[in-house]
Amino acid sequence: MANKDLTEHEIKSEVVYSGRLLHVRRDEVRLPDGNTSVREYITHPGAVVIIPIADNGDLILERQHRYPLHRDFIELPAGKIDPGEETLACAQRELLEETGYSAREWQYVTTVYPCIGYTDERLVYYLARGLEYSGHQPDEDEFLEIFQLPFAQAMEMIKSGEICEAKTVVGLFWLEKVLKGEWGLSQQTD
Repeated sequence: MANKDLTEHEIKSEVVYSGRLLHVRRDEVRLPDGNTSVREYITHPGAVVIIPIADNGDLILERQHRYPLHRDFIELPAGKIDPGEETLACAQRELLEETGYSAREWQYVTTVYPCIGYTDERLVYYLARGLEYSGHQPDEDEFLEIFQLPFAQAMEMIKSGEICEAKTVVGLFWLEKVLKGEWGLSQQTD
């Protein structure tokens, strides 16, 4: 079966909004059938998501308030990739800043694109083991509660809806497959 060419080609592009983190673009595109349309989307620098596992098997998680939804969420540590920063270096930096932990072992897990309909954001996941606490260093506008939680309890919290934030749910489902030996981790890095 031959694949149809579904590529849309940019005709013109404009920045509609440029903020500290997000930029909104409006592009006119040529469709595969030759017609034109408009695509509005958010450009995002990408982020890393860390799945930190303590020596006793517990996860290191964080609770933080997310303003757009006006509520607290339980999440895996994560953070924005700085311009020119390698994803592993970003993961190491973010784990230390947000949780106070560093890790001796790092393993790439996967890359996920969470909202392909309206953003180019990518989430690069890493598993972190051999954790050592050296001090919490959050950004000045970041307020977090860091805690340990057994993996089985975290999965029950997904089932009950207590953990409902997408990047965390995806990361914990990946971890479940890895811990059961159903999925191996690649040696590839993003």
